[in-house]
Amino acid sequence: MKKNKLILIALFSLAGLSSCTDYLDVSSDSKYGEDYVFGSKDEINRNLSAVYASLMSGDTYGDAYMNAFALNSDVEFSAFSTEIRNVGGSDFKCFDGTQNGSAISKAWTAAYTGIERANIFVKGVEKSDLYLKGDTLIHAQLAEAKVLRAMFYHDLVVLCGDIPFTLTPSYDLGDNLVIPITDRNEILTTLINDLRKAAPHLHYARENTDGIERVSREFCYAMIARMALTRGGYSLYPDETNPQNVGTMKRQNDYKDYYEIAKVYADSVISSSTHHLTKSFKDVFVDECNYLVDNSDDPIFEIPFLKNGSGSVGYQHGPSGSTLNGITTDINVWGESGGGIRLNAFYRYDFDRNDLRLNQTVGMWYYNYDGKPVVRNDYSVHANKWSKFWTSPGNALGVSSKGNTGINYPYMRYADVLLMYAEAVNELEDGVSGANGAKAIAALKEVRNRAFKTEDRAEKVNSYVATASASKESFFKAIFDERKFEFGGENMRWKDLVRWNLYSEVVYKSFMRYYAMGCASGGDNSVEGTEEFDNYPFQMFYKIADNPKNPEIYPNTTLQIIDFYNPYAFAYSPGTGYEVADFYKWYNEGLSCPNNQCRFSFRGFIQADEYGTFIPMMDKNNLPPVRYILPIPNSAIQKSNGVYKNYYGYN
Repeated sequence: MKKNKLILIALFSLAGLSSCTDYLDVSSDSKYGEDYVFGSKDEINRNLSAVYASLMSGDTYGDAYMNAFALNSDVEFSAFSTEIRNVGGSDFKCFDGTQNGSAISKAWTAAYTGIERANIFVKGVEKSDLYLKGDTLIHAQLAEAKVLRAMFYHDLVVLCGDIPFTLTPSYDLGDNLVIPITDRNEILTTLINDLRKAAPHLHYARENTDGIERVSREFCYAMIARMALTRGGYSLYPDETNPQNVGTMKRQNDYKDYYEIAKVYADSVISSSTHHLTKSFKDVFVDECNYLVDNSDDPIFEIPFLKNGSGSVGYQHGPSGSTLNGITTDINVWGESGGGIRLNAFYRYDFDRNDLRLNQTVGMWYYNYDGKPVVRNDYSVHANKWSKFWTSPGNALGVSSKGNTGINYPYMRYADVLLMYAEAVNELEDGVSGANGAKAIAALKEVRNRAFKTEDRAEKVNSYVATASASKESFFKAIFDERKFEFGGENMRWKDLVRWNLYSEVVYKSFMRYYAMGCASGGDNSVEGTEEFDNYPFQMFYKIADNPKNPEIYPNTTLQIIDFYNPYAFAYSPGTGYEVADFYKWYNEGLSCPNNQCRFSFRGFIQADEYGTFIPMMDKNNLPPVRYILPIPNSAIQKSNGVYKNYYGYN
């Protein structure tokens, strides 16, 4: 069962840990100062727990990093129905947010609060007698805090590019509270070197009291690999001569040095043999929904949320579920579910139909308050890896519950490490025919094996990977696809696409799929791409069916399900007993053009007016960058007295 001792300690410790609420507005009554030294192991434990507690903020890992900043792509997707920017400024998913957006302001503050706590902890421990005497447990705890600090910084760099950076607590900054903006590459290099020194002091997950709910040596290795790929990959850089310019995508000349680091440290995780892909793909996530923790399978580090206390995993994920007067009724004991994290409507058509990840990842219906299923005929589908509905009735949060599910989030998975290793080898060795090629091929196969039944593996794994191994380009394409299908709903796709400098291409194609489907729905087949939809089911036939009571078919074994006759292809009516759902009637008859959601859901990059004119006009062979970078919040700019400024067209 899931251990919550660490988190309970953390919650109590928050009241006793004074830290800045804004990194540029330090609390003057903090009990910590430059001469403060942690005096006991209990005090060290409490303060380390507070660093962990920072992970649980709804403004970062508890919700926003999976939801507000799940930028639109060919996997995660949120529909936008207007060409007018939201007055709140948080339309980041369609690349149209502003520096006044509350989501980025809150995330910025929460992340830097976590960093400040980590900096206080590191400084306090390094001055303590226990550390100076070489206590191995204290050295391990110090390394844990450094890994958590690297998490906060890395994810801010991915979101915002160049940011304020310091490893010094605010009380040591004196009057210089405006921390200088530091180049992202310097930040990542510093953090990588910091963790390389920290790694030997950490325990493996199986040796940790709290297992994968605590930073382990494997997680440190994996975090180094992830940061190294970010450092070696492409990124959007500002045009400092013209802040109104979106900027330029580029990577550094030394990028292969960091691919080498990624290869070495991903291999360190693999060679440790402490994690495997033994469970089925479905069970990894359903077990998390039932508060089960496995320290040797796919998850390497899970953010340990507290049941009824924190976390939106399974509330924002999975089918939405309504309530009546604030509660669910009849056999629906699961309470409200938001279901706000959605997937691109065309994502499911890209899967191999035999891929076992398809039905666990993609959800095509939701539930009313009484537990009756309803077809999701919308511009997006549900991300079904996690759900409150997958929790067994005995573990359900109750009919009046909402969020704060306490379901852990696997921030790092072994499948990710395997694919990072394969990617790094392919880049470094110009394919997989070199010294490490066999191991890279085995890594890809291990991920893909779990995705297919035994009887399918000869064709879908062995032959598939053999064909993919023919060249660097074909093996990369296999990794490109594998990550797409493996991590759906985990808000990783756009980050991968940025690293590969493929985000513009994929966003453009995704926009065109929606726009072309809107045209095809109105009978206009002249738009490029409409031929894709010739065999798509414009009408889908379905019926409500009894629960199969088989968790291998459907994780909830109580509520009714929907049985689709033709979920993926055109078919004529099967006859009586089936109802009809119009899935793709995305045409505005009054305006004689595709509906707004087809035209405006990528509007910060490209949109279309009602006359079919694309704004801006684009050459698909020479696309501009996607403005995925988020702005420095206006509040931080004001407190810096103008030292900080935004680029990328945010001014």
